[in-house]
Amino acid sequence: MIFSSVFFIFTFLPAMLLVYYIVPRKFKNFVLLAGSLIFYAWGEPVYIFLMIFSICFNYVCGMDIQRCRGRKTAAAVNLVFAVVVNLFILGFFKYYGFAVENVNGIFGLHIPIQDLALPIGISFYTFQTMSYIIDVYRGVVDAQKNIVDFGLYVSMFPQLIAGPIVKYKDIAEQLKDRRECFSKFGYGISRFLQGLAKKVLIANTIGSVYQSITNLGLEQLSVLSSWVGILAFTFQIYFDFSGYSDMAIGLGQMFGFEFQENFNHPYVARGITDFWRRWHISLSTWFREYVYIPLGGNRKGVLRTIRNIFVVWLLTGLWHGASWNFVVWGLYYGILLLIEKFVLRKFLDKLPAVLIHVYTMFFVVIGWVLFASPDLHYAGQYLAAMFGQNGVPLTDTAGIYYLLTNAVLFALAAVCSTNAVQRLFQWLMFEGRKGRSKTAVVLHLLIFVLCIAFLVTETYNPFLYFRF
Repeated sequence: MIFSSVFFIFTFLPAMLLVYYIVPRKFKNFVLLAGSLIFYAWGEPVYIFLMIFSICFNYVCGMDIQRCRGRKTAAAVNLVFAVVVNLFILGFFKYYGFAVENVNGIFGLHIPIQDLALPIGISFYTFQTMSYIIDVYRGVVDAQKNIVDFGLYVSMFPQLIAGPIVKYKDIAEQLKDRRECFSKFGYGISRFLQGLAKKVLIANTIGSVYQSITNLGLEQLSVLSSWVGILAFTFQIYFDFSGYSDMAIGLGQMFGFEFQENFNHPYVARGITDFWRRWHISLSTWFREYVYIPLGGNRKGVLRTIRNIFVVWLLTGLWHGASWNFVVWGLYYGILLLIEKFVLRKFLDKLPAVLIHVYTMFFVVIGWVLFASPDLHYAGQYLAAMFGQNGVPLTDTAGIYYLLTNAVLFALAAVCSTNAVQRLFQWLMFEGRKGRSKTAVVLHLLIFVLCIAFLVTETYNPFLYFRF
């Protein structure tokens, strides 16, 4: 079950909202927990037991760590045990095949590789549980004694499958004391519909362009068609992922929760560093808080800073997938960030904004080739096509066709990547004028009808971050 499905929109969500709002306050968290487990079991009937284990295990570990706070060694042992078990579960399901494949290749072995389905959202909820136990160990938060509240924190369906990654300390008070109101609910509906439009109207549509171009085969690509394809993917992944983040934030508001933003218009960034302050913010802040700073951050000299950045970006690449192209993608950004930090920063500050933006997007688009490719060989061949290597022609009929027939779509995606649309919605909804309020209602109804029409008629409705 996914947010951008007719069943979710017309059946699951209305039923959850109805039950949630009619039960007494003391039962609301239980209703949300039960609904979240049903939501997860709908798509992962077997792995619901893994989810329940994760809830129970980390609940007990949190209680044990807090009980041992006065005994530092015992608390540290419990923390290490909890982190190791969480990482082992994540590693087994996500990296077992990758590890065995590389061991077989290096040592000439023939260890059988078991094909394991990746539990949806395991990277997200594992990082949430680890942030919880680490913060309990640090004394930042107290262990949650109510297992229903803790289970809801781990499994809350609005952000379970695609984030944002919610740290327990940011939501602890809301779990026990939050208030629902009409303004929150109205904002939640608006935000959900904005995310749904991003996903259904833009990401799915422009993603089909990328799919069509890759279906041509590498040997059929020209410089033009390869650039059109990767630009389509560049917009697809942004509107797909940020659309789901918007929907999650909107759903949270409907149930009284306030989640932190996960995107801040990354395609208007001025530099690679700025881009990663704006893209997948919850993941970047998680690695900074729980890896980069504990390693020493930039406080222990240049060499330590370089090491710490490489460690963070190696892990960032691996977090996204068990493949060498993700590892290279992570290290690619680590190198870019180091160059920008130690070499280019002063020079970039003197450039016109347009040139900085072109520089940023050029390297971001190159990075998406590594990210989108099934392996490094494919990425190398695709990059070669983009730059006219190996006799690749400059243009072809397919490239011209997909560019001209989707020119309006590309222009719309570019505009919607800025804050122009967000500012329009804010102007319509929060200026307090009656005429604007009516326009806002009509606009939201139009978006809703268009999205449903697309969902009913289109068969291409992938979700890129399910594999993470």
